[in-house]
Amino acid sequence: MIVEPGPLLAEINSPDDLKKLSPDQLVQVSQELRQFIVDSVSIYGGHFGASLGVVELSVALHYVFNTPHDQLVWDVGHQAYGHKILTGRRDRFPSNRRYHGMSGFPKRSESPYDAFGVGHSSTSIGAALGMAVASDYKGEFDRQHIAVIGDGAMTAGMAFEALNHAGVEKSNLLVILNDNCMSIDPNVGALKEYLTDITTSRTYNKVRDELWNVLGKLSKFGPNPQQIARRVEQAMKATLLKQGNLFEALNFRYFGPVDGHDVQHLATILEDLKHIPGPKLLHCVTVKGKGYALAEKDQTLWHAPGLFDKITGEIYKKTPDKPQPPKYQDVFGHTIVELAEANDKIMGVTPAMPSGSSLNIMMKAMPDRAFDVGIAEQHAVTFSAGLATQGLVPFCNIYSSFMQRAYDQVVHDVALQNLHVVFCLDRAGFAGADGPTHHGCYDLAFMRCIPNMVVSAPMNEEELRNLMYTATLPENAGPFSIRYPRGEGVMPDWRKPMKKIAIGTGRVVREGEGVAVLSIGHIGNYATKATEQLRAEGLNPGHYDLRFCKPLDEEMLHDICRRYRALVTVEDGCVQGGFGSAILEFMADHGYSLPMRRLGIPDRVVEHGTQDELYKECGFDTAGIATALRELSGKAVKPVAEKVLL
Repeated sequence: MIVEPGPLLAEINSPDDLKKLSPDQLVQVSQELRQFIVDSVSIYGGHFGASLGVVELSVALHYVFNTPHDQLVWDVGHQAYGHKILTGRRDRFPSNRRYHGMSGFPKRSESPYDAFGVGHSSTSIGAALGMAVASDYKGEFDRQHIAVIGDGAMTAGMAFEALNHAGVEKSNLLVILNDNCMSIDPNVGALKEYLTDITTSRTYNKVRDELWNVLGKLSKFGPNPQQIARRVEQAMKATLLKQGNLFEALNFRYFGPVDGHDVQHLATILEDLKHIPGPKLLHCVTVKGKGYALAEKDQTLWHAPGLFDKITGEIYKKTPDKPQPPKYQDVFGHTIVELAEANDKIMGVTPAMPSGSSLNIMMKAMPDRAFDVGIAEQHAVTFSAGLATQGLVPFCNIYSSFMQRAYDQVVHDVALQNLHVVFCLDRAGFAGADGPTHHGCYDLAFMRCIPNMVVSAPMNEEELRNLMYTATLPENAGPFSIRYPRGEGVMPDWRKPMKKIAIGTGRVVREGEGVAVLSIGHIGNYATKATEQLRAEGLNPGHYDLRFCKPLDEEMLHDICRRYRALVTVEDGCVQGGFGSAILEFMADHGYSLPMRRLGIPDRVVEHGTQDELYKECGFDTAGIATALRELSGKAVKPVAEKVLL
């Protein structure tokens, strides 16, 4: 289905075309852009509410600034759909987030208008400041540098570090704070309350407007009245808001709050700000999901709703004809509540992803024992470490790729002190349409090299529950990592009684002869299918689910290395330093020399697509595993009686 743009938007193939419009036409083009996003996402899917909330801001920015010479950096990228459509990618937009299609996030290799690649939050200010300092160094004083950051992303330490640095530089930097009180879930923390105080202070806003009216009248008498007015405004902010302005305390000129949906007023303000040197911050108040009533009402649901009927708002869901397995995240969410009901030491921690990780189930059932700490992965880990020092058992639930941001805290604050923190790494392996910024490629490799750390991955929902239970036991009171993928498991009937697993023990899924496949995690289900295919061909490969990447089941590995002629390892993680590398190290340390094929994520950036598309591309889908086993089998052997141990 082709989505037709409105008459003005149809003529905009670059910001130069946008600049040909009169200021009066900006309202109409904003309406057309918003409708184009609604039409496209309802049919093709993608993120939704965030981009609707910044339609007017996107139009105003490209109308006023000379992009890409002026460098515009978006934070996270969920809000950049309008930006992409206005910068020559309108006709490609249906391929958004599809295999070999347009990225769902700004990406430098995709367009010169994407000044910085983003996916994780809170990077925009630091990146834009680096660009501004570089422009000063090169004598490019005509360039503007704009960072658009959401109030949710402003909760991360990185944002404050960049603000602190920018305040002592004199570089030409404009930070636009998109204030909608939301990230994916509602924002939390003192900063949210602070911004709410500013935006709801009627007295401050009324006096501020009157002051700037006076300022405009005085400006013809020279700069001194303006300087006086600025001092008066600063004093007014401190008095009426009963506190100093946070941003001005960091040496930023603060402007706002302003209506982020008044495109003409935004364009006027941005034009004025172009001529004010140094670091400055424009505080825009917006509504996530603006212009689509259901998205405004339920902003979490409509962050990325999937396909939907744009008229009725019905979100299309497949109705299965038989019970379906749950998502791994939901198994985590329900299981941690079960564990916490039986053990009052268990706590839950997540950095701004309660619905994405399903910790919201515990937050609702036990609000005093589950914490959303904001987009602050480093703090989430150290906060968990603090809980653990007092005898509690925190489950720190972080997406695998987000855990990369807190690696020092895992090492320094948890592992070196051997504290009882359980890391549940969601979205491990290929994350699908979110692409390389969200793929959880590296956690097996970077966790297994840390002393005191247990590194595990369940092959199914029952194993996830067993590992979570095992991780809470007093005899396992140290750092414990459990990784699992995005999406559904394999067991519709998953609520099994939890059992203890001996640390460092694997499972024999199927004994065989000749060649064996060793797997870890959910990808082992693909290995099971591959071995079934080969048995139909007359081969008899063995299959072993190791469960632990560290410590390895050495007893099982000795037996495997003595019984089989060749091995295949498979993991939904990087082959460099990961599970397969751990098996090779074991073989080298014990003098085994067997032909071996390591399957997993190769040493390159893998773009977005469905998980199955990416497994196939990288050669470890069912067919790829079967091919590797077939090639290492050497020759067919007679089938033997099947022995399956589950």
